[in-house]
Amino acid sequence: MKTCGIVAEYNPFHNGHLYHIEKTKQVTNADAIVCVMSGNFIQRGLPALFDKWTRAKMALNNGVDLVLELPTIYATASAEYFAHGAINLLDALGVIDTLSFGNSCNDIEILKRIANVLYLEPEGYQKELKAELKKGNSYPVSRSNALKNFLKKEFKEDVLSSILLDSNNILGIEYLKALLSCNSNITPISIERVGSSYNSLQISNNICSATAIREMLEHQQIEFLPDVLPSTSLQIIRQEITSGKMPMFLKNFETEILFALRKLSIEELSQIADVSEGMEYTIKKNLLDYYTIEDFIEAMKSKRYTGTRIQRLILHALLGITQEMLDNYKQSPQYVRVLAFNKTGEKVLSKISSRSHLPIITSVNKFLKVANDNAKKMLEIDILASNIYTLGYQVPDFRKVNLDYTKTLVTNK
Repeated sequence: MKTCGIVAEYNPFHNGHLYHIEKTKQVTNADAIVCVMSGNFIQRGLPALFDKWTRAKMALNNGVDLVLELPTIYATASAEYFAHGAINLLDALGVIDTLSFGNSCNDIEILKRIANVLYLEPEGYQKELKAELKKGNSYPVSRSNALKNFLKKEFKEDVLSSILLDSNNILGIEYLKALLSCNSNITPISIERVGSSYNSLQISNNICSATAIREMLEHQQIEFLPDVLPSTSLQIIRQEITSGKMPMFLKNFETEILFALRKLSIEELSQIADVSEGMEYTIKKNLLDYYTIEDFIEAMKSKRYTGTRIQRLILHALLGITQEMLDNYKQSPQYVRVLAFNKTGEKVLSKISSRSHLPIITSVNKFLKVANDNAKKMLEIDILASNIYTLGYQVPDFRKVNLDYTKTLVTNK
């Protein structure tokens, strides 16, 4: 059985995702698609529009055979930690033959070359990076400039600039670097992105960015949704909205986030993931002057610190994720958490159980009774994330606790 892995957020699942899956099956001739998907909070430091079980159902209805949860500690981290967690998890399954990811440059060899530089960190590249950081730019900008300077004899600057400006390409590079880091036998392939670019808000055809769809949902402009979503995704989203589970946004958690930030001491803030270089003092200062999340993030942004990084650090504060936790778990997934599967996915799970050293979670309650301390700590963050996520619902009846214990697996057999 040829099995292909995909890393995704499906926030929400749209026509571009469907194209990626269909094209992946065509290129790889895969018998099964396994997706490692973010849970209730995502990599840009935001809540997912809809909970992880709802999004897993969308995936299962559109060609994915097995959906596994990417632990929250990875799902809410920077691209490097996000990719390392996802790729190490896929590699540990023992059944994945290929990794498929989307990109915008249509040349995986350039991405591989960039990934190789980032993995090996040759002396020339290190010098360029240090020089760029001294200019006061953010780390992503400094790294991009350093790569362009180091690789200028191999590739044209405009080519590198175009590649390094695209979020899909950046994640793809991190996936390739992670494959090198864990010495994986998984073969990577890239599927060229079609339609609008990653962050584009334009609705010009039946494939647009998830960013545009999120904008539509936030402003309740849903008339274009039938054009850009598979019918099954559209049906699920309509059901969620009708039931009162409106799409989730950061503002839904404003009170909880401000409470978490105000509660932490300077010393405790300094330990939070993504807090560095004395940022804890700036956080405390801005908490005195700004009383909304939007204003706080805007005040924290600078040439060195992007809005996305600020969003991640406040989410880490809310979830209690420290930099030490991230570093300890960077390449050490502790379990395989199943969210959804069909008949083919069930066969893949059977193979995983015989090949992987990681325990498979189909019942959180049973797993916690036998799990080691590291696995418990990682899973407890996932459980906390779900418990906080439900607080964002406007309808009190949906603010249930411990859904990770009570929710049944999503199946389509």
